[in-house]
Amino acid sequence: MKRTDLKLEEFNPYYSLYIDKVDSNRELMEALEKGKAETIAFFTQIPEDKLEYSYAQGKWTPKEVLLHLIDTERIFSYRALRSSRKETVNLPGFEQDDYVINSNASSRNMHSLLREYSAVRESTITLYENLTNKQLKHLGMGSGSAFSARALGFINAGHEIHHIQILEERYL
Repeated sequence: MKRTDLKLEEFNPYYSLYIDKVDSNRELMEALEKGKAETIAFFTQIPEDKLEYSYAQGKWTPKEVLLHLIDTERIFSYRALRSSRKETVNLPGFEQDDYVINSNASSRNMHSLLREYSAVRESTITLYENLTNKQLKHLGMGSGSAFSARALGFINAGHEIHHIQILEERYL
């Protein structure tokens, strides 16, 4: 399935920002798998002296961005699991800035962060490999909005593209 297969009722319109960044010709599994390789390659090439740089007060460093991607993917994959199992309880949102402040990213090396990213993405890929088309379309609730597991997969894939583009524009 491709992002163009998504129906508007499967996600909050805000998330179009991320979904639209995924190549419309890529299937979801390809987007997740290639995204993993592209993200690892991108973060691996960032010079050591840029890993803890932020371009303005309150902006995240590349290390913090990577840990933000990891945390967000965990949360969205959990939401996808719950919606695929027909869970209807509205899941609360999360405050991304609080997560970053409390992430301890600056004390970690890039190898450790990339190892964690890889493990989380593999878990996401395994989850999606084993969901049926019917499960992918079940709607759950999070932060007051309906979402499907398949929409969350494309959100995860586009979310990392979004942050990599910002890092390329403002950091490198």
